[in-house]
Amino acid sequence: MNYNGNTDKESVISEYHRQIARKLLVLALCVIGIVLFVGLLSLCVYDNMTLAEAYEVIWNHITGQPYEPRSRFWWADRYIWNTAMPHAIVAILAGASLAVCGTLMQAIMGNPLADPYSTGISSGACFGAVAAIVVGISFASVASEVGLVTNAFIGALVPAGLIILISSKIRMTPATLILLGTAISYFFNSMITYLMVTTDADTLKSAYMWQIGSLDGMSWSYIPLMLAVTVLGSAFVMLMSRKLNVMSLGENSATSLGIDVQRFRTICLVIMAFMTASIVAFTGIIGFVGLVAPHLVRLLVGSDNRFVMPISMAVGALLLLIADYLAYQLSNIPVGVVMSIIGSPVFLLLIMYHTRKAGALY
Repeated sequence: MNYNGNTDKESVISEYHRQIARKLLVLALCVIGIVLFVGLLSLCVYDNMTLAEAYEVIWNHITGQPYEPRSRFWWADRYIWNTAMPHAIVAILAGASLAVCGTLMQAIMGNPLADPYSTGISSGACFGAVAAIVVGISFASVASEVGLVTNAFIGALVPAGLIILISSKIRMTPATLILLGTAISYFFNSMITYLMVTTDADTLKSAYMWQIGSLDGMSWSYIPLMLAVTVLGSAFVMLMSRKLNVMSLGENSATSLGIDVQRFRTICLVIMAFMTASIVAFTGIIGFVGLVAPHLVRLLVGSDNRFVMPISMAVGALLLLIADYLAYQLSNIPVGVVMSIIGSPVFLLLIMYHTRKAGALY
């Protein structure tokens, strides 16, 4: 009897270790993929070198290695560090942040179709940016790039603020959140349409290009805000991963286990709103990252949010880097378009797989 008990215990421990090893392997493969595509993006802006030389230039810059002025490596360092690296870092931060927000939204809403834009944040950001581009109305002191980013950031926070305000007045359920987000999105989309049909062709093109999402023109000055919000927000979300696991059991179960569901959901919405706004304000609306990455991760490592969160960040960053690299190769097509081309069939395949396996997404 003891022998069988010890065998069962050893079997459980062995299986647990195998699952941990699988999760670490997935994370390691994503990190390797991220490093690979950072190098490939470097070659996109300066292709007169090998991949190994590109990594050497990046490492030498980090360690302060000088080059002879106007030598081949001197020029490579300038092009890679001033163009490719901020581009790649923004892609990593945007992909990681949107993936975390998508995982968070799906967890607190219990809805596999929820993503960072479900509350109307994307529509609010788009309206703020279009207002700056078309009308020149800006919350910043100058109606330039800074004004556009400021408008988009504030516009993204407006829908989240409305939902949080309304949630304090009524009992907020996941279905109510989705419905409110849809209503807010329709309102802002109608305002965007009005502004765009009343402007000239050149301004319309600028507004449309921002709307579909792009990483063109990224610089080091964009990174501090995105990095700070992404790191702080992700740290909070990962600390709350156990509570998110409880939330996935349903509101009644979460309440019986001592979680103030309404308060916890509101806090999560505030964190998600700031994280999404800090990304969308700079990049425009890049879809499918926050929707596809969590589903891919759950397929590979299960549904424990303690592991889903960090691995989703790596998968989201890798997906956006791949899309950005393909956008470069396809004559600088906006990355939002490439991400949608990649994301839609991947999500369709995930739906078919889950439906065939279990009859539902969960």
